[in-house]
Amino acid sequence: MIAIVDYGAGNIFSVENALKYLDVECTLTSDPAVIEAADGIILPGVGAFPAAMKKLDASGLTGTVRTQAEKKPFLGICLGMQMIFSKGYEFEECDGLGLIEGDIRLMTPKGLDIPHMGWNRLIKNHECPLLAGLGDDEYVYFVHSYAAQCADEFVAAYTDYGANITALVQRGHIFGAQFHPEKSGEVGLKILRNFASLTV
Repeated sequence: MIAIVDYGAGNIFSVENALKYLDVECTLTSDPAVIEAADGIILPGVGAFPAAMKKLDASGLTGTVRTQAEKKPFLGICLGMQMIFSKGYEFEECDGLGLIEGDIRLMTPKGLDIPHMGWNRLIKNHECPLLAGLGDDEYVYFVHSYAAQCADEFVAAYTDYGANITALVQRGHIFGAQFHPEKSGEVGLKILRNFASLTV
């Protein structure tokens, strides 16, 4: 069973619907015991980094999420991906979960609009189990203004939006997708299916 962390930061129902479409057992939860008992964890999120971290802290789940992410497959999606890093700089400096070393900073693509919104090519950088079975010309859906800056060893895939933008990160069984797999058609469903396979 995959626990989808419900801490009031949105995006949870589309993730739940995608997993149910794939016949993957999942539950929306704000119960630490359920997260601890789960086989895998998904941390979704939309909005601003500091507000989301404050909501997670207020929910009392920060410690549980941080601890359990080190024990079982974990996937952060969009803002949830950004929250797994050390710090974010959206409006103010804010500590993240610190699961992967790096910062979240405003994108500055020359001549291109912010937010980055739409379909962009997913360019593989390192082998990653979430990309198993995918080709080299796959597109996924992005909506974001801030992006991760981290060591190349953590960047499983990137996209080109005026510069190389971190799209998918991995440290062991901890993953983060800047794009929305639940809104990325068959490619996104394949990525979610690959993640679910790690929890069996």
